[in-house]
Amino acid sequence: MKQQMERIDTVSQYNDAMGVETKHPLVSVINFDEIPSYQQFRRYMGIYAIFLKNIKCGDIRYGCQPYDYEDGTLVFISPGQVYGIDSKGKRIKPSGRALVFHADFIAGTQLGKIIKDYKFFSYAVNEALHLSKKERATINDCLNKIATEIDLNIDKHSKTLILSNIELFLNYCMRYYDRQFITRNHANRDILARFENLLNEYFKEGLGSSLGLPTVTYCAEQLNLSANYFGDLIKKETDTTALDYIQLKLIEEAKERIAMFNKPINEIADELGFKYQQHFTRLFKNKVGLTPMEYRTLI
Repeated sequence: MKQQMERIDTVSQYNDAMGVETKHPLVSVINFDEIPSYQQFRRYMGIYAIFLKNIKCGDIRYGCQPYDYEDGTLVFISPGQVYGIDSKGKRIKPSGRALVFHADFIAGTQLGKIIKDYKFFSYAVNEALHLSKKERATINDCLNKIATEIDLNIDKHSKTLILSNIELFLNYCMRYYDRQFITRNHANRDILARFENLLNEYFKEGLGSSLGLPTVTYCAEQLNLSANYFGDLIKKETDTTALDYIQLKLIEEAKERIAMFNKPINEIADELGFKYQQHFTRLFKNKVGLTPMEYRTLI
């Protein structure tokens, strides 16, 4: 039997589902230690949610993908995403906290303008942020400040202070993700090697003719990563964007074909995945400083 999906569109709906009081209609900090145990659920989220899990308490599901989270893990959910908990039939007592807020709370504010810069809201759950004890203490301090403001009587300063603390919280998360990219250097280099092999095989198998140019999204999917996480990882490792990296490989392959094969330029462009030869010529000249024909005459 397919599990029914619960729809959460407001902070109060989430609080009701958790069995906690709504103190502010647009933002809430929940302590999971104070809520009842549960077995499983599946939810469509119409609000932002950040979960800090202190202990392993079931397999979280993000879309259709499971993620077995660990101590001190932050998981980010943005409006329009689906998540759930599968405890494999056992009732579990969660431990940790959650910060949830509605898009209306940040609309028209500085945070509302930059929220999309926090790309980890669209990372997959298996790309969650793993915290050290010191990092977790800092995150809890931010949550305490937000919770304190929510508990106070609302005045003209409340929203500004809550917003500034949420932004501080997210900026710490940005810093910790940068640290995680560095500390997972070995795993990242394995992804880079697989990315390189993926592009080599793409050109070797002639997939450009049928699939078009290799895209960042395609490569990320083949490597089982979200496009944003993949793009951020490549940027951290190579100091260039994933798109620039793909285009560099594309130009390298184009140079080899121009030099080694007596084929018309339009045929090479088609094999590489370009829909129109002029697009190939424009990119080649932009990267090389010569048109494909000019390059051929020099080699």
